Amino acid sequence: MRYDILTIFPEFFESPFSFGIFKKAQDNGLIDIKTHDIREYSSDKHKTVDDTPYGGGGGMLMKIDPIGSAVEDVKDESGKSIVVLTTPDGEKFSDKTARELAGFDQIVIICGRYEGVDERIREMYVDREISIGDYVLSGGENAASVIVESVSRFIPGVLGNDLSPENDSFNQSLLEYPQYTRPEEFKGEKVPQVLLSGNHKEIDEWRKKESIKRTFTKRPDLLDKAILSTDEIELIKELKETSSPSFKAYIALIHYPVYNNRFKIINTAFTNLDVHDIARSAVTYGVKTFYLVQPNLEQQKLVNRVLTHWTQGEGASFNKSRSEALNLVELRNTLEDVVEEIEEVEGEKPVTIVTDARSVDNMIGFSELRELIFSEAKKPYLILLGTGWGLAREIMESADYTLKPVSGYTNYNHLSVRSAAAVILDRLFSCKI
Repeated sequence: MRYDILTIFPEFFESPFSFGIFKKAQDNGLIDIKTHDIREYSSDKHKTVDDTPYGGGGGMLMKIDPIGSAVEDVKDESGKSIVVLTTPDGEKFSDKTARELAGFDQIVIICGRYEGVDERIREMYVDREISIGDYVLSGGENAASVIVESVSRFIPGVLGNDLSPENDSFNQSLLEYPQYTRPEEFKGEKVPQVLLSGNHKEIDEWRKKESIKRTFTKRPDLLDKAILSTDEIELIKELKETSSPSFKAYIALIHYPVYNNRFKIINTAFTNLDVHDIARSAVTYGVKTFYLVQPNLEQQKLVNRVLTHWTQGEGASFNKSRSEALNLVELRNTLEDVVEEIEEVEGEKPVTIVTDARSVDNMIGFSELRELIFSEAKKPYLILLGTGWGLAREIMESADYTLKPVSGYTNYNHLSVRSAAAVILDRLFSCKI
């Protein structure tokens, strides 16, 4: 594998590739890493590589002519070559991407700088645009180092043991299993006995189970990409039975105060179908309690009659799954009652998230909120769902976050609250197998 890195700071790469597996791989002729100073391809006497953008704006852009000349000079047209641009708006770099790039004979990497590059560079020279994450760096040199290291691991012979990359985290979209070495016991903590048994079949089975368990606990989003056998899927089902979700999620369906279609505050009526369906979704996604906020006394009687029928009366024995779902439902007079109860149970006030079909300023996205919930799993989160034509302004303005509306690729925006609830819970708490 040959890497040609185009940069205005070639000295950046002197250290990262001068030791360890990179030095050995280069000494053995397995990889060839060359850096090229883009300034050397500039045609003016000052070796200029950047200029102000047409149309104005802050910052500088990398010019097309030095980069274009550099690409044309180093790219091997006779072999299987690819030109990569490191850029924040590229595809997210992954283990799968690294494997794909390892199939080329040459990778030319353009290290972006400043405010980016002239758009024509992308159009005329770049085959693939790659980002190593959603954060800001001064330039693409660090990204280039990451790409070279990750891709090189899949070049035969680079690691010495060709099995090593197959056992690494993210292979088959699973995190790596726990590993141990001497001493066998340290401060009372012992190495799992199965690893000392010498039974390679049992060890392999243990490692696969631990890999799945670690992924399920720490990165359940990865399971969507994992190729699992039916036995492994059964293991995940067992984990779901024996462990509670790492997050603390509550939902509340608000019947008052909400708007009607003329944006007057009203108290909406209990809807049997909404409560049944949202309760099923709540159980499926690990919600701790599903609250109904309904202050109307007549409506409360109706709610209690329905809940009693399905959780204690004839319905409990007639349909056990529905009974299980509706056992999650609690009726409260006000939202304040709900918040106080959660605070009493959890020891702190819940983080409140409101939902609405309308857009407002400073909304939080589903992926960002999911990351927040899983990274701060000790905090309780309360998701508020509105009936009628949406939650009253006083509730919207008092919330900690406003979630972006559920939307697709059309402007149709008229989902029922039970449909929206199912979509919201799936986007925030799904664990796909």
